[in-house]
Amino acid sequence: MPRIVTVLSLCWSCLLFYAGLGLFLSGFLLVRVELRSRSSCRETPIPAARGGLHETGFSQDSCWMARRFSRAVVLIIDALRFDFAKYDPKNRNPKPFENKLDVIYHNVVSKPEHARLFQFRADPPTTTMQRIKGMTTGTLPTFIDVGSNFASSAIQEDNLIQQLVQNEKKVVFMGDDTWEGLFPKKFFKSFPFPSFNVKDLHTVDDGILQHIYTTVEGNEWDVLIAHFLGVDHCGHRFGPYHPAMAEKLSQMNKMLRSLIGQLQNDTLLVVLGDHGMTSTGDHGGESEAEVNAALFIYSTTPLFEIKHVEVNRFLESYSNAAKDLPVTKLKYLKELFSSTVAEYNDLITVIQKSEKIVPDQDFHARFQNLLIAQQRYLRETKEVCRESWARFNPAHMLYGIVLLAATCIHCFLVSEIASTFESLYKQLLLYPVIWGLTAGLTVYIWMLISGITVEPLMICCWVAIGSHVSFHWNFWRLECKKHNLSNELIQSSNICIRPEWKSWLKFFIPLGILLLRCLAMFSNSFVITEGQVVSFLLKSLVTFTVLKLKWNGKLTSYGLNTSFVPDIQKTSGSVSHKRESFYLIVFMVTFVVCILFSSNFYHCREEIADCEPSPFLKPLSRISNSQQKNFHYILSVSSLGALVYLIRRWFLHYGNLNSSHLVVFFIRLGFPFIVFCLCCYWAVNAASEESFIKLQDLTKKIVVIIPCIVFVLVITGFLIVLWNPITVFLKDNMESDEAVAPPYKGCMETEVDCLHVVPLIYRKMQKAMSVNFNDNQTKTRTVAAYGLGTVYSAAVITVVALLTLLLIMLHNERMSLAFLLLFLEGFSFLEIHGTARNLSLQSDNTGYFSVPWYAVTAWAFTATQFFYATGHQPIFPAIQWNAAFVGFIEGHSTNILPALLVGMNTFASHILFAAPLHTALTCWQCFELTVLQLFNNAIQNTKEKRKVFGYVLLNHIPAKDAKKQLRVGCPLLLLWPFVREMKSSKSKNIKKESGDDDQVMEMRLRENPQMFSAAMLQLGMRYLFVYGVQLLASVCTVAILRRHLMVWKIFAPKYVED
Repeated sequence: MPRIVTVLSLCWSCLLFYAGLGLFLSGFLLVRVELRSRSSCRETPIPAARGGLHETGFSQDSCWMARRFSRAVVLIIDALRFDFAKYDPKNRNPKPFENKLDVIYHNVVSKPEHARLFQFRADPPTTTMQRIKGMTTGTLPTFIDVGSNFASSAIQEDNLIQQLVQNEKKVVFMGDDTWEGLFPKKFFKSFPFPSFNVKDLHTVDDGILQHIYTTVEGNEWDVLIAHFLGVDHCGHRFGPYHPAMAEKLSQMNKMLRSLIGQLQNDTLLVVLGDHGMTSTGDHGGESEAEVNAALFIYSTTPLFEIKHVEVNRFLESYSNAAKDLPVTKLKYLKELFSSTVAEYNDLITVIQKSEKIVPDQDFHARFQNLLIAQQRYLRETKEVCRESWARFNPAHMLYGIVLLAATCIHCFLVSEIASTFESLYKQLLLYPVIWGLTAGLTVYIWMLISGITVEPLMICCWVAIGSHVSFHWNFWRLECKKHNLSNELIQSSNICIRPEWKSWLKFFIPLGILLLRCLAMFSNSFVITEGQVVSFLLKSLVTFTVLKLKWNGKLTSYGLNTSFVPDIQKTSGSVSHKRESFYLIVFMVTFVVCILFSSNFYHCREEIADCEPSPFLKPLSRISNSQQKNFHYILSVSSLGALVYLIRRWFLHYGNLNSSHLVVFFIRLGFPFIVFCLCCYWAVNAASEESFIKLQDLTKKIVVIIPCIVFVLVITGFLIVLWNPITVFLKDNMESDEAVAPPYKGCMETEVDCLHVVPLIYRKMQKAMSVNFNDNQTKTRTVAAYGLGTVYSAAVITVVALLTLLLIMLHNERMSLAFLLLFLEGFSFLEIHGTARNLSLQSDNTGYFSVPWYAVTAWAFTATQFFYATGHQPIFPAIQWNAAFVGFIEGHSTNILPALLVGMNTFASHILFAAPLHTALTCWQCFELTVLQLFNNAIQNTKEKRKVFGYVLLNHIPAKDAKKQLRVGCPLLLLWPFVREMKSSKSKNIKKESGDDDQVMEMRLRENPQMFSAAMLQLGMRYLFVYGVQLLASVCTVAILRRHLMVWKIFAPKYVED
């Protein structure tokens, strides 16, 4: 099968998944209409019954209502949780974040008419940009808005800053430079400071303190906005329980005391936190610790209450723009508003006409009922807007689910007929692609002719629909013909065949466990504890695989492989497999132990009661005890060193570190140097700030330079693998006059002509290495190759190792132990899988070119299990934002690079476990050298080269065909059974009798290139099917439970993660 067919099939299947997913997203994600209109003083919201401007006591420079303060100072202390601002004089042993803002307490107690402390409740998602947007526009942020937290675009809606500038107020800003991105060129003066380096606790705060006092004393401002970040950064770096948090809050307390003393009588002071923080210092979700923030107001006059008339004005404007608010509900709210306004005017009239100084009890009762009615109006208006902004399109969601389900079926069917796909690719690939593109082009032309707005998403969906219709039509038509033909053959020959249902039994256990995993997604309890659920299913699946070998008698005896073994061996007796049984037990225990230990790295969700967060999730900089810090640093470095050492040992064991190629040189020296750079980087990050006071500028350069060096080295390693991934070492040896390969008569102009030669050369080299020479034996030159049996898997593991080192750097240093466990678990599973396949395939040798369902399912489960074992959860507070600033402490100008870094950090396990499967398809283009070319280069100065290879073989292979010999990279699940062949326990007597050794390992792939390509297609399709079914289950979950109370807290984040 041509390799282009395999690649095109997998890419087309991915596009079909994307089309269905995009259509579902268009119907599921929150939609909110933004009002671009601007309010003005001419559009007064005051009801006519209240009278005109003079009746309400407004001055000519007022807008809508009388101005109470000439100036306002707004201080935003990022992540100021409500309990940070509380003060308890009875608390004698306060935590680092308690009883530090005593200035707020003393002013509230001593001046209750001038100061108030409120509990401010933030709307999720509780990320800084969304909170600024919500506070300045009065709107609710949507679920998907969190994606723009890194690079903020200018706010287009009517907002507080725009109104102040529009009314010629001088707004001065200082602090978090996010404001500059949201309100460009709106400030009279601004002092922005970089905000993305969460390890920097002082730059922003110290910069504000340099300007705030002089600005307050001056007269060139009406509104002063200062956004402090020290508390938030301290939480991200150390957590709220670290002594550094006490220092930052004490600094804020000192600042507030000084600022209150400088305020004039006409100035209002507002101090608030935009959100809270969790016990680990994170935020972004909707837990109580994240949404509860503090709001402190100080003034020289009594505080005012916000009236509901502005809300009614917004409701009317929004209903006119959105056109989708429920008519009955909107009518009810308008009647409720009118009744409250009428009641309010009546009470005002009663007060004006009453001669009593103190209103009677009936007035108090009416006034209390009015307050209750106004609160109900505000609350129900908010709920109406929430429901409007949570609009769903059921039709798009349903069609998206249908497309995803059809794509899953498509992947399953192609995986089952992969061996015959070459003869059917026109009907099952080419025609569906043509029909899909034709359908998309037809819809595009129809949209242009009809004047309908062209929507690329809808065109892509019609492409997918056309492709699915063509594929399923051709597939089932061919199946009907095949079935009719088989029935005719059976009737004519009276052949008794095994019932078809027995062939489906092999799917039952792995796909049944996959079904259980999908059904668990419909339960919020199982989603919350998904890490434990997947671990249990994974252990069950692998344990069943091993026990099945015992039940089938594969661990006691076997018949020798008939395809690759000479006839003399086929009559040999059964052979015991004690060593294979021992290997299975050892690797099974290792596999289970790794799963159990990896649970120590899980992140706690707030829904799980009495859950203590893993200490490994805290970076070394949060550890105050120097001895503990040194111990964990040594543990982290040792884990990283052990990981690289094990990879190096694997290369040495299979002879892939003997050559002088550049990739081998990089493995030998590049990997240790990357480890050294990471150790230095961790040491600088772990050290306390007091240790580098005099070297602060140098440390800032180090934390930028070292990650950049690692980035460059990793990219260089990838380029080297792309250029030449061969790790084979050639060595001259002595052999008899027998040629390694018999002369080939004729001209070999094609790759097919050479296919039989390469395995012969390999076997003869193995035989030459085991020959015992006699003294009277004629010795001539031949060539031995080291690492040829693992030439494919060595390149794949090189890529995986580079990715691992890069991903470790994007996590905190203590997670290196988790990655070591990940490698051990993955290696143990590959060993179990390889041994099981070698023992199972006793007579069916074509099975080597097929990866069973249990292996693909378990591989996908392992990736999911280590998603949780690397400290991640499908919730916003668990996102490790620090990864975005590794090597970029000054922040980013766009959101592409930070999104890439955070994505690599979040889905590290999926990347590592998918890389071996798709390296051949997406990671590199081809192997540039061939085995034949290597041999030619090794003996080009040898006079006996014609005797070694055969004259015609060396001189008649075209260069363009020679470069195709090793143009394939392979997934480890497919390769490992061939790698495990080296450890087969076949009888030495058998080898001596046959005089041959069939341990060809990965060179078998070149003996069957068509089966190799078919196996690649089957593996890719099964992998897509396993993930596609899980995605389909997650999509169905959020579609069915879209009105569930926990949809945005549990199910929607899980859907995003899938």
